This record gives sequence, C-alpha cells and structure tokens, in this order.
Amino acid sequence: MTLASGQPGPLGAHCVVDGEQAGVNFTVWAPDATRLELCLFDDRGEHEIGRHDLPCCSEGVWHGLLPGAGAGLVYGLRAHGPWAPHQGHRFNPAKLLLDPWAQEVVGSYGRQGPGPADDAALAAELALHPGHTPQAPEQPDPRDNARHALKARVPAPALYAARPPRPRIARDRMVLYEAHIRSLTMRHPAIEPALRGSYAALAHPAMLAHYRELGITTLNLLPVHFRADEAALQLRGLSNHWGYSPIAWLAPETRYWSGRPGTSAAGEFRDMVDTLHAAGIEVVLDVVFNHTAETDASGPTLSLRGLANARYYHLMPGNPAHDQNWTGCGNSVKLAEPRVLELVVGALRHWATHYGIDGFRFDLASTLGRDRHGNFNRDAGFFAALQADPVLSDLKWIAEPWDLGAGGYQLGAFPAGWMEWNDQYRDTMRAWWLRGIGDRGVFAHRLAGSNTQFHHDSRAPTASVNYLAAHDGFTLRDLVSYDHKHNQANGENNRDGHHHNASWNCGVEGETDSVEVNELRHRLQRALMATLLCSQGTPMLLAGDEIGHSQGGNNNAYCQDNATTWLDWAAADRDLLACTRRLLQLRHRWAALRIGRWLSPAAEADADSASALWLRADGRALTGTDWAGTADRALAVRLDPGAGKGSPAIVLVNPEASPRRFVLPAGTWTSVFDSDRRDGAPAPDTDSPLTGPIAVAGRSLCILIDSATAAEPHPSPSENTSS
Repeated sequence: MTLASGQPGPLGAHCVVDGEQAGVNFTVWAPDATRLELCLFDDRGEHEIGRHDLPCCSEGVWHGLLPGAGAGLVYGLRAHGPWAPHQGHRFNPAKLLLDPWAQEVVGSYGRQGPGPADDAALAAELALHPGHTPQAPEQPDPRDNARHALKARVPAPALYAARPPRPRIARDRMVLYEAHIRSLTMRHPAIEPALRGSYAALAHPAMLAHYRELGITTLNLLPVHFRADEAALQLRGLSNHWGYSPIAWLAPETRYWSGRPGTSAAGEFRDMVDTLHAAGIEVVLDVVFNHTAETDASGPTLSLRGLANARYYHLMPGNPAHDQNWTGCGNSVKLAEPRVLELVVGALRHWATHYGIDGFRFDLASTLGRDRHGNFNRDAGFFAALQADPVLSDLKWIAEPWDLGAGGYQLGAFPAGWMEWNDQYRDTMRAWWLRGIGDRGVFAHRLAGSNTQFHHDSRAPTASVNYLAAHDGFTLRDLVSYDHKHNQANGENNRDGHHHNASWNCGVEGETDSVEVNELRHRLQRALMATLLCSQGTPMLLAGDEIGHSQGGNNNAYCQDNATTWLDWAAADRDLLACTRRLLQLRHRWAALRIGRWLSPAAEADADSASALWLRADGRALTGTDWAGTADRALAVRLDPGAGKGSPAIVLVNPEASPRRFVLPAGTWTSVFDSDRRDGAPAPDTDSPLTGPIAVAGRSLCILIDSATAAEPHPSPSENTSS
C-alpha cells in the first residue's frame, strides 16, 4: 500500500474522518533524516505486519496518510540518515523508535517493576536498544530491536463530556501535598488490594476523606508520564520508582492503572481527576522536560535520539558526540529549539485539556530556560510560551529553580506568575530547630516570605513554596531520627543522596525505645510543622509526614518501590496527624496565618496594610543587634492581616531547650495552638483570654489569636473560586 501525502500537521498520529480519504495522518519531525518508515504491528506490538515510507517531507516534517486505518493501530518509526556522532547525528534504522507525540504506549523498556537482578534474558534485551555497538561506540548497532521496542497506539478522536469544574484554589489558600500515587496508597487498609497503588486508589473515598480532614487543597503528584527505567537499575533488580525517567510526555504511565476490565490507564486517570475536582481538590503534576530516559550517549535509542539527536538535546560544544549533562541524568533537552518547545507545550496542553490538570511542577526548571548557548534566560521562549498560551496561562506553574549546570541556581529569578521551591526556607528552618544555627533575622526573613528572593516584579509571598521535606531527601520523621543518610539499599555504596541534611538524631541514630528521645523527636516534628504552616508563602507537605512516615534514613529512595516508601497507615502517628489537622484548620480559618501580601513593619503600616511586629521574649521590639545575635534566639511576631481582613495573631517561638516566659503585646489573646502538647491543642488553663506573660516550653511554638475581635468564618478552601 502506498501512503497518500497527507498533511504536515498536527504532529503525531491523528484520525482523519472528514474529506475524500479517511484514515490516519502521521507526521514526524526529523529534519536531518533522509527517510522515515512507518512500521505497523499487531495489537500487542509483538509482530510487524507492514512497513511504509512516509512519502513527503515539508520543512523537516515527514508525513503521510494511511487510508482506511483508524484508532487503535499500533506503530513505530524507523529513521534513516547519517550515523555521524561527531556531528550529533545518530540515525540507525535497525532501532524502532517511539513517536514523541504518542498518547498511549504499547510495551515496556525491559521490566516494568522490581525483579531478579541476575536475569540474563533481561540483560540481553536491554543490550539491543543502544544505537551503537557495545564494542565500538563509534559504529551503529545492526541488530534489530523491534520486538522489544516501545510502540505507540493511534488515539481515538477526543470526545469531551461535561466534567466537574476546576476548584481554582486562591493562591493564599493553597496547601500543596506532594505525593507518589503508589507509595501513598499501597498499604492503606481501607482500599481494596486490587486497587492499591493505582490512579483509582488515589481518588478512593478513604483517600478523599483523608485529604479533606487533613486540610490540603492541592495534590502535587510525582511524575505520571510514561517512563523507561534505567538499564543499570533494572539489572540491580530495581526501578525508577519516582518516575524521573520519561520517554513519552503525553502518555500516562500504565503501571498506575488498576487493570480493571472495561477501563484504560487514560480513562482511569481522567476519572481520578474528575473525582478529585468534585471533592474540591486540585491536581498538579510533576513534569520532567529537562531530560529523557535515553540518558547519555551510551544509553538507549528509544525515540528522540534516533529522530533528531542534534536538535532535541544540548550537545557539548566542539564535541557533539557527547551530551551536555546539566541534569545529572545524562542529557539535557533543548527547549531553545522551536519544534522541541512545540512538543513540550503540546504535552502540557494535552494534560490540561484532555485530563483537566490544574498546574505543573517543573523538575530542574532552570534547564527549560537555557538558550542555545546554555545560558539561563528569564525571557526564554518556554516562559513566554506559557504566558501567551490561552489554556496554560490560566494554570499554576511551580519551578524547581535549579539544575546542575553553571548558573543553574535561579531561586527567585523566574518570571511573575511562577511559584518556586524555596530550598533556602527548608535549610534555614531545619538548621534553626535542629542544629541551633541561625539568628532571628534569617528566621524572620523566611517566616515572612523570603522577600529578598521574591519581592520584585509584582510577585507575592505566595511565590515561595515553603517546605521542610520533599520526595528528594529525608522525611520529617527521619530529619529528627538520623544524623547520616542510609542509602545502602540503592546499590550505590551510600554515595548517592544529599550529604548535608541539617538533621539531628536527638542522641540516637535511628529507631530507639528511649522515651526521652522519642518525646524530643515528637516535639521537634510538631514545632517544624507549626513553623511551616505559620509562614507566609505557599506551604507544601510531603505525604506521610503528617503520620510520621520513616524511610529508615534513606534520603534518596528514588528506586525503592517497597515498604521503604509505601506509607504504613496502620502504624500512623495519630497525635502528629491530629496536630497537623489542627494547624491546617487554623491556617484556613485565620487570615493572619496565611497573609498573601508583603508585610509592613507595624510602625509604618496604614489601616489597609498587612503588618508584623517583631518582639523579644520580654515584649520589647527587636532592634539593632537583637536581629543578629545568637545568644538569645527566642522571638514573637504579631501578624495583622489589615483592617477588615480578620483578627491579629501572635506566634511565640522558643527554639532553645529550656522554657521561656513571653510578655504579650496589647490585646486580649486566646491560645489556639501549643506544639508542646501531643495534638497541638492549647493547655486547659489557657482557654480564657490571656493578658499577662505566658510560658512557652523548650523547642516549642505557640499561636494566639486576639479574641477581642470578631470571630472569622471558616470557609472550605475548595469553595474559593478566585484564581
């Protein structure tokens, strides 16, 4: 069969149902290729049943229409062209390639989960995928890998039914909850075993109840796009559990599909998002556009490398046989190339429109803003494309504002509209509570929104995503249980992971039966959590921190798809959970604890300004050397959201081991939180309004509300419709 010429767009495979000739239109961008073959397979992708040249090339886009074809057809690509690594070209038609625009992937790269490490068949299969010969990297490998290669399935035309509206949580009410679909649900006793670890499990009634009762507004899911685990991990019997090894940016990962009859991964994912939206919960996806699973030049040729290696990736200047590795994962995607940018923006639009995603957290986002010369540019095309897109401009964007390249640390440098992970907040608060490091000035700076980094270009304090723990690093429980990382199970001789964690084991490394040590650990977790949820900015909790989840000291559990990362709900720390719920209820209820505007000094504030009055424990205002001294670090801050915005609050902070007495500023104060108590509830003797000095236990934080003002309403964050 000879293909018709078809159309050069849109890219990917699309059913054509109108016009004289129905079929599937295939388009592939491969401007340096000399020939593109379309290879057709049986439904399981195991046997090739046809091969056709794409007949036309229009400005670097190869295209053709296959008459009579329709949705469900399985296909792959073979690209002919020069094998010239010294010029950046790695064409090898012996390697079947996945369409970069694939919306559904058939097959897997090697094994899809943990398994035996001594599997000779697995090793032989993985060895087929690199484009070069193992013995001579400068030569193409002639062995055909089609049987084991990833293929795409032609998608059916999208039919959009009525769906629940986006919750559109206001920025000052957002509470992010970073979660891994599988880790969060694999051990939940209320979820049926057949559903655990799946998209369906994430929206199970038991999980919805937890989100509501906890008080989070926005799920931030670790990557769900289709991935290919690194060969080295598979040969060690491990997998890339976190999912930071993407190969198909538009396709959902099938490993999180329950496999229930009559469902699909895509359908189950859409249903999950709809259910969460109906419950008032936003869904933000962690997306990885800085690198791909093809790793470095010795890695597999799965898709982009075989189609346009010199265009898709940043290559070493003067030595294009090697990739730039600003990501630490072997390669760096070149978004300075317009067609690559088109693919990334197209993937984002697909997740936003087809699945209803509310926003994105961009992994190693500095790489996305690098120009052709490798320099970070806040006016880069990627940022402009998001701002100009009518769909994406209305969503939430969160940057991990760094990569490993020169000039890669860009905290605070992203354009207006972006939120950014604030690792300086994380490090300051850890050091303050656990290491006794830091003066009042640095603590206050982070508590008040990190204005040095974010108070520019009309950005608000909510641009700072404050966090104490994330997927990458110690959990909150491990921060107070380990002085050192324990990553031996990763198979890298404990060399991987952060070396400096600002943690403290409270006197004993790891688990202990010591009542005194455990009580100290509990108190510190409560104080840290309270600090996070009193700070100005957008708070992010790591799923499991609210129930005391430990990873046994592993601070880089990216390859641990087992009890190390699966939350043990049966062993949950119920007191810590109650404490966290109380804190989030207070944050949602009292505007003073979630001020979304920059604070003014109390002495300079007008009636409409949000203001802060910073005090010593003796009630006097902090001045001069009070800020920089470390002999006495206790402090209090009176937070006033402004006239008509709600009641003022006061936060009393005692980071030292001994109790301190605090003189309160003028007001009629009622205690609403005390981190010295297991569930955070104030002591019984503090129910009545307080006017005199009060004692704050060592390593503790208390919150008081001015009870002389009118009580504020307590709306659910999901009822807020402002964007």
